[in-house]
Amino acid sequence: MSTLTVSVKWQKEVFPGVEIDTSQSPYVFKCQLYDLTGVPPERQKIMVKGGLLKDDADWSKVGVKEGQRLMMMGSADEIVKAPEKGPVFVEDLPEEAQVVNVGDSAGLFNLGNTCYMNSTVQCLRSVPELKSALIKYPPTGANNSLDQSSHLLTVATRDLFSELDKNVKPVSPMQFWMVLRKKYPQFGQLNNGAFVQQDAEECWTQLLYTLSQSLKSSSSSEEPDPVKALFGIEFVSRVHCAESGEESTERESVYSLKCHISQEVNHLHEGLKRGLKSELEKASPALGRSAIYVKDSCINELPRYLAIQFVRFFWKRGSNQKAKILRKVNYPLELDVFDLCSDDLRKRLEAPRRILRDEEGKKFGLKTGEKSSGSDKDVKMNDVEESSNGSGESLKDSSHEGGLPGKELHLTGIYDLVAVLTHKGRSADSGHYVAWVKQENGKWIQFDDDNPIPQREEDITKLSGGGDWHMAYICMYKARMVSI
Repeated sequence: MSTLTVSVKWQKEVFPGVEIDTSQSPYVFKCQLYDLTGVPPERQKIMVKGGLLKDDADWSKVGVKEGQRLMMMGSADEIVKAPEKGPVFVEDLPEEAQVVNVGDSAGLFNLGNTCYMNSTVQCLRSVPELKSALIKYPPTGANNSLDQSSHLLTVATRDLFSELDKNVKPVSPMQFWMVLRKKYPQFGQLNNGAFVQQDAEECWTQLLYTLSQSLKSSSSSEEPDPVKALFGIEFVSRVHCAESGEESTERESVYSLKCHISQEVNHLHEGLKRGLKSELEKASPALGRSAIYVKDSCINELPRYLAIQFVRFFWKRGSNQKAKILRKVNYPLELDVFDLCSDDLRKRLEAPRRILRDEEGKKFGLKTGEKSSGSDKDVKMNDVEESSNGSGESLKDSSHEGGLPGKELHLTGIYDLVAVLTHKGRSADSGHYVAWVKQENGKWIQFDDDNPIPQREEDITKLSGGGDWHMAYICMYKARMVSI
């Protein structure tokens, strides 16, 4: 990477030591200046040799030199003045204006094929317990066992989440992107001088892995890994060989379930069940040669947030690239994974599921305005309602808070959809990624890079594929829980 250090004069201010990464487009440089000045890239006019700096100009032809002072013109985002009219309440505004006013709808600038990263960030940012864990992360790092790049990426994630929460205007993820590329160089891959589109699922997995390592190292030995508690899924598998009669048990932890797609799969649940059974060839000690083993898996531990990847991409040898399965696969707003669980986990889920059924039955049986006496069960019903609407209010911390005093929250195996990451296009290495995220007020917002767009809930499940429109690639569900 070749860099130039310049200074930039804007109005009466001079910003020294601004680095230009000449392997990136001038638009990325403008995003850096947006961080410094508050002037959006589209309003910036930067004087260079031959005229104004264009977003897609070639730095080698622009003629900027080391130590040069550049002149920038443009106005920063306007300061909101005191209203000349009386107060206007949010609920009286048009829906588009309401979205801006919730304070949780800031978009992210695309720095050059970074929609995969932006959509991943927007989905994970919607998990309040993850943000709480990041706030507690020490700014100087946890201990010497953690590499510096992991620490910097964790800090950059925390800072980016915080900046998005404080803004309604688009935010530049420049620092986060630079640290992400340093930790995982594949995200800095170039083709003809431009950054290559990357796979959002790889970004999702790598980021969660890094946050897990960092947050686990900063926790005490008695505290669980926050990321594992929030996203970790434990499988128990029976591996057996029909030919030799050999059998063994395996355990593994992952951060997402896989929905395998075939001609027989029309619904998410079918794809999940297919993913629990597989064949593998390995050496058989009893036979003294390789043999076919069948691996039957089931879920033995469930997380607070269940991420599901639709396995839509596969390597196509003919074209030597990742091709995409466009088949339509329906997915629900409410997902029950009870039948995918081990016998042991099913036993643990039975009591919470019974409470959930009873309390939701009472909820639908109540007349308008009717209230019961303030018993524990009434509180539990409220807790169920809050969990089911995706607000996160009753689950403030990853494992310790929420629910009734002296009681614990328990999983039910039932989950509610809170985010969808979609892909539009025919290849993982091209096309466009977008995040669709449920807000605390129950509304859905489509985060198309720096453009947040309000959506109706009934339209979210229509992102199921079958054409060239946006289709679900990763779905994130939130656990519906009860206090016992």
